[in-house]
Amino acid sequence: MNEKIYKGKKNGMAVLILSILLYAAAFAGVVLSGIALDEGNSALGGIGMGISVLYVCIGWIWWCGLKIIKPQEALVLTLFGNYVGTLKDEGFYWVNPFCSAVNPAARTRLSQSGDVKTATSIPAAQGTVQVSPEALSKKISLKLMTLSNSKQKINDCLGNPIEIAIAVTWRVVDTAKAVFAVDNYKEYLSLQCDSALRDIVRIYPYDVAQNVDTTGDGVADEGSLRGSSEVVANRIKDEIQKRVTDAGMEIEEARITYLAYATEIAAVMLQRQQASAIIDARKMIVDGAVGMVEMALERLNEKNVVELDEERKAAMVSNLLVVLCGNHDAQPVVNSGSLY
Repeated sequence: MNEKIYKGKKNGMAVLILSILLYAAAFAGVVLSGIALDEGNSALGGIGMGISVLYVCIGWIWWCGLKIIKPQEALVLTLFGNYVGTLKDEGFYWVNPFCSAVNPAARTRLSQSGDVKTATSIPAAQGTVQVSPEALSKKISLKLMTLSNSKQKINDCLGNPIEIAIAVTWRVVDTAKAVFAVDNYKEYLSLQCDSALRDIVRIYPYDVAQNVDTTGDGVADEGSLRGSSEVVANRIKDEIQKRVTDAGMEIEEARITYLAYATEIAAVMLQRQQASAIIDARKMIVDGAVGMVEMALERLNEKNVVELDEERKAAMVSNLLVVLCGNHDAQPVVNSGSLY
């Protein structure tokens, strides 16, 4: 079902003024009819009294068709079960009083912008849910909304459990699909975000790993959740968009807001990262020390500072490596005699 714009005119103010004037006329008619009855004119007084009282009883029906639409709001209208259109332009409208607004997600509150806690309470199956008064008006917001689902525990492609959360920016672009294509478009979006996040995270390792193909081209790459967060977020956005297009929603952006190893392996992974960092640092220190020893030997030979045989060179190399690669400052020992 495609969206269609309701063709009613913005004549709400005119209808409101007219209905108030008719009510005033009806009350005046009751008074005048009562005077006519007192004067003995029962026919005119009876007819006038009946019409005036009837209008006083049913004249409020006009007001049921008055609708106020603010900017970036929409109202889906049905008449006896048939979809008649959507009010999207801001203004004061009067529509068929028997039209009813439809928004199955009006009572749904998620962890997102727009669903603000107030003093209004609605009983729910598991307690009381706080909702905003605007949510009860059956109007659909066309503004950009930010959905922040709770953290999920998911295994990455290496089987390591991680905790991840995302924030999804979305909006309703087709009110008819949002209302009639799914039972509750807010809950539908939340579930699809969780499902898409799980499917994408399973493709990537937390950190760069060998022999892992994250793009599906059969070639190992360096993609990871921690190092390729922008790419991962775009893939999550595209995956969610494919799932919610039929529900009349558009995904503007998806961003990873929390990413960490699960608590049961966080300490072990921290030790692993520390060990890897220590090994890399040691490699750098050893490479630098070897280069400095080579430079020292070359400079001594070039300037003929001292004649060193192979045994003395070995001792010198050993001492320099101990000094350069040690964790603590060297404690020098002065040799006042011969080396032999």
